[in-house]
Amino acid sequence: MSGLVVDESKCVGCRRCERVCANAGIEVVERRAHVLDGCVSCGMCVDACPVGALSIEKDVAAGVSLDEYENIWVFAQVDAAGTVLPVALELLGRARELADERGCGLAAVVGEAAEADDDNARTLMGAGADEVIRTCDDRLAHADAEVFAAWLADLANTYKPEVILYGATNFGRELAPRVAVLLQTGLTADCTVLEMDAEAGLLQQTRPAFGGNLMATIVCPSHRPQMATVRPGIFAAPEPREVRSAIVTDVDLDPEVYGRVRVVSREASGADASITDADVLVVVGRGIGSKKELVRVRRLAELLGQHLGCSAEIGCTRPVVEAGWLDYAHQVGQTGVSVAPHLLVSLGVSGAIQHLAGISGAGTVVAVNEDADAPIFGVAQYKVVGDCHEVVETLISQLEAAE
Repeated sequence: MSGLVVDESKCVGCRRCERVCANAGIEVVERRAHVLDGCVSCGMCVDACPVGALSIEKDVAAGVSLDEYENIWVFAQVDAAGTVLPVALELLGRARELADERGCGLAAVVGEAAEADDDNARTLMGAGADEVIRTCDDRLAHADAEVFAAWLADLANTYKPEVILYGATNFGRELAPRVAVLLQTGLTADCTVLEMDAEAGLLQQTRPAFGGNLMATIVCPSHRPQMATVRPGIFAAPEPREVRSAIVTDVDLDPEVYGRVRVVSREASGADASITDADVLVVVGRGIGSKKELVRVRRLAELLGQHLGCSAEIGCTRPVVEAGWLDYAHQVGQTGVSVAPHLLVSLGVSGAIQHLAGISGAGTVVAVNEDADAPIFGVAQYKVVGDCHEVVETLISQLEAAE
């Protein structure tokens, strides 16, 4: 078993471990440290111990050889209409690079309704998959995390992939932890960088930590598969390659698996198009002054979309949502969504690190701010130090004149 271990021959009862523990996981009685049920094996006390009396023992899954695991999988989520979500294609693009570095195969894993055709399989292979592992069953027609987790865990136990990647959608965030529990392995959530140690086979999973003030790189050395979720928009989707015929391995779902949720009906939410799908994004911060300015900002986004012949939406920072100017669906950043538009126009955004983490995938960033030292200028290709309202009006006038 893994956990905190106390070497009583070294412990001097200084109580430093007690003072640094935030989980009531250790106490000193009669000048000896004792591990309590609250211990989460975080290692803070190990670092604080001046005499090296504490250590974390890590277990290796009993009877399991890590050499049995190979290849990278991407879970390909489909929407209610049965179409693969863009985040699956983004993950396949990055996973293709990782698989090439590792010298292993790449498979997309998809669960669909019983009447599904091969369109999704061809799309997934066009994004870089070597093969598609597919189950067509009406029990997978709806996003039931309990059913999908049992299905994925069974597949992983059979085929033994060394890495499984998920899109950090609402469903992906519900599904991945369930699979991790069933497989007794680790999971890193909301990764922004994925790298591969090709020799050791360790997936280096980097994500923001401590409120975005630093980046933590996490590895899972003793368990397989290594698993991570990645927000939509972090990686760019690859250019689709031509696929004449898909290589598909069809697998049946265990007849003993069933869901306890029954879908009675579906209704559209009426929400606007997702900002993660926009080619052009105009992002506003509190620097625009007031909610009434959004009318002109929307006009600018509309004209940019028309002029460039693509989709355009409005995004915002967290303070704008908290002020009630826009709803949460528009929030860009660590606590919102990550975006990767071809063009991002930033208006009155200072550029907190949490926000910058959400726009790292943007192609070209144009930033407008009155503060010449605003952090947003550090990531912008085009920088305008000036009044947002004047710049917006000038852009609108020029775009309207060009119609």
